[in-house]
Amino acid sequence: MSRVGVLVLGPAGAGKSTFCNEIISHMQTIGRRAHIVNLDPAAEPSKYEFTVDIRDLISLDDVMDELELGPNGALIYCFEYLLNNLDWLDEEIGDYNDEYLIFDCPGQIELYTHIPVLPNIVRHLQNQLNFNLCATYLMEAPFIVDSSKFFSGSLCAMSAMILLELPHINVLSKIDMIKDDYSRKRLKRFLNPDPLLLVDQNNEEMNPRFHRLNQCIANLVDDFGMVQFLPLEAKNPDSISTILSYIDDVTQWAEAQEQKEPNDQIDIEEL
Repeated sequence: MSRVGVLVLGPAGAGKSTFCNEIISHMQTIGRRAHIVNLDPAAEPSKYEFTVDIRDLISLDDVMDELELGPNGALIYCFEYLLNNLDWLDEEIGDYNDEYLIFDCPGQIELYTHIPVLPNIVRHLQNQLNFNLCATYLMEAPFIVDSSKFFSGSLCAMSAMILLELPHINVLSKIDMIKDDYSRKRLKRFLNPDPLLLVDQNNEEMNPRFHRLNQCIANLVDDFGMVQFLPLEAKNPDSISTILSYIDDVTQWAEAQEQKEPNDQIDIEEL
């Protein structure tokens, strides 16, 4: 039987840990079980404790102190150490078969662009542990209302989509932080964006020297046609439920559940 896992990606401060906690909370409300697998050696648990925690194997602070590395170098060292000790991860994950495992990942994009750390972990989870995986990539809604920032974030999301080769859901987090009507109306253009239209609308604000570059980036995003976003309001159960339904679809969660036998004890006369 295959298992289901969700990788939660995105830059630092995008709300990944909050998203993980709200997914756990919503699943508990509807009678499903899920666990957080912390893959950030610098993270601290917030609302829910980590079921599996990479810091039990290696921590960022220890590496920085002992090897005198900076935070980025220490993070890469931690993940290379994890890759050499994947049997630890296999043992910690254990026999979770009918429950979601939510992998809370660090915000450093280098882990899947510069070095193949996360792609290698993904292959291990798929091939050795029989996981159906989905990646969710979070970007802050206040960050991308500016068109140029949207293209920057979209390229990062596309990079994750291409290099991880997983079913992928892009999420605009912190929608609730956008209060005024103008910004909320403007935000709607970014959920299912037309990149060419966005770059044209930004022409007046753009330095002419960068227009051609931005036009090329817009063409690239448009050619792939992969970048769409779901809105996330962390405290809105309907918003969480919608995103979870997309995750269920792409991971085929329902198909993986065992068929339940009908209750033969029900008296037909009572129906």
